Amino acid sequence: MEVSKNITVIPARKHRRAEPGEEKPKLRVAAYCRVSTDTEEQATSYETQIEHYTAYINGHPDWTLAGVFADDGISGTNTKKRDEFNRMVDECMAGKIDMIVTKSISRFARNTLDCLKYIRQLKEKNIPVYFEKENINTMDSKGEVLLTIMASLAQQESQSLSQNVKLGLQYRYQQGQIQVNCTRFLGYTKDENKHLVIVPEEAKIVRRIYREYLEGASMLKIARGLEADGILNGAGNAHWHTSNISQILRNEKYIGDALLQKTYTTDFLTKTRVKNQGIVPQYYVENSHEAIIPREIFMQAQEELVRRRLVHKSPNGKNRVFSSSHCLSNIVYCGGCGEFYRRIHWYNRGKKSVVWRCISRLENTGLYCDARTVPENQLEQVLVKAINRTLCDKDDFLEILQKNIETVLSHGNDQALADIEKRLKELQAELLKLAASNADYEKVGNEIYRLRDEKQKALMESANRDEVKKRIADMGTFLREQPTEITEYDESLVRRLIEKVTVYADKFTVEFKSGVTADVDE
Repeated sequence: MEVSKNITVIPARKHRRAEPGEEKPKLRVAAYCRVSTDTEEQATSYETQIEHYTAYINGHPDWTLAGVFADDGISGTNTKKRDEFNRMVDECMAGKIDMIVTKSISRFARNTLDCLKYIRQLKEKNIPVYFEKENINTMDSKGEVLLTIMASLAQQESQSLSQNVKLGLQYRYQQGQIQVNCTRFLGYTKDENKHLVIVPEEAKIVRRIYREYLEGASMLKIARGLEADGILNGAGNAHWHTSNISQILRNEKYIGDALLQKTYTTDFLTKTRVKNQGIVPQYYVENSHEAIIPREIFMQAQEELVRRRLVHKSPNGKNRVFSSSHCLSNIVYCGGCGEFYRRIHWYNRGKKSVVWRCISRLENTGLYCDARTVPENQLEQVLVKAINRTLCDKDDFLEILQKNIETVLSHGNDQALADIEKRLKELQAELLKLAASNADYEKVGNEIYRLRDEKQKALMESANRDEVKKRIADMGTFLREQPTEITEYDESLVRRLIEKVTVYADKFTVEFKSGVTADVDE
């Protein structure tokens, strides 16, 4: 059976007109203005825009001012940080604003997507946006078409400006002109010519960090020491993170060099910056400013950073990471299985003591090891005896040290480093010529990368030789200047002199950082 359709006509409702004598509701109009920078000239423009829109809106008898929303010194390509803009949109959504007036599309947004998104969002609430310069009302039939065209042009203008800024930066990088934000940069500030200059008190903190790290302290221990002494970090905070220490130890600017374009902007709209992994050129400027840390000390720190990241593969196949929780951590070895000794608190018949035991015995991994347990006070006395052994036979040990220095010097190859430097300069000149003529420079670029790696390796080897020479010289200085045998265990002296202790069943072998060894019987 067919059912007949029933159609009901709902008549349109006319808006009620104001009765004679009744006041017509005024349109609540808000104004949005923005200036691009924080310069004094633009600040004047900012104040002028506020005055202009206040007078403009009050000049319409059927309008009432719903507020002037102004963002000062914020880019228009992204709305995330435009607090006043976002507050204005929120008030529109809350029904507190009926219309928005702004100078131009470029003032409202230079990002086409953002611009159209907010215009359409406002249109859904029947809220028009009027652009004075372009004479566009978004509620007109032609408004959206014109708006799309004008917003695209505004975005293109922003992209062109971004490209010009990039080209300017590239030129300055090629000239070796560095730009560094010193707001959170411990150790440096800028003079009136915007050149980096050392802040003496802060430089002492940087030198302390390098010294303590190379003496064996962990990043966490260094951070806690700085906090205990009431020293503020680069951001002016009392709390130090290990990342603060890591960044200082890895920053080439402390040796007077500067690696430019470590990061780059992937999108001029979002202004997202990412780490430069070779996508765009980098520029390494040597001796661009005064150094705080000597180059050889910096290279030693890089070597130590690598060493501490390396995983020691134990005889039972387990990975052992670096530890600096104690002066003797990672330097006491088992002569039987080759595993580290670990410091533990031992309870024996109700008595508590601190001992060192082979990790193989502690973990019961199946690798049989009957290495003895060594009380910590005995281990300390072994080191005292080993150091005194060198003092008793100082003439013989000084002769050995001199031979070790000659061996180190014979392995130096400064000429290879000089040849690399010379070839890099030639390739740099060739690269600039190829880039200027838009020719393919991939082959030259690959050779530059290869030579830079070789240079880094050569510098590390040179730093290692310098460190060995320093350790040998340090041992020689100690032997010559120490008049008598030491009577007490000295942790700082152990960190300074001792490289390794191997525990055997009937003796201990102590290896010094200078390359000499001493056996201490049970």
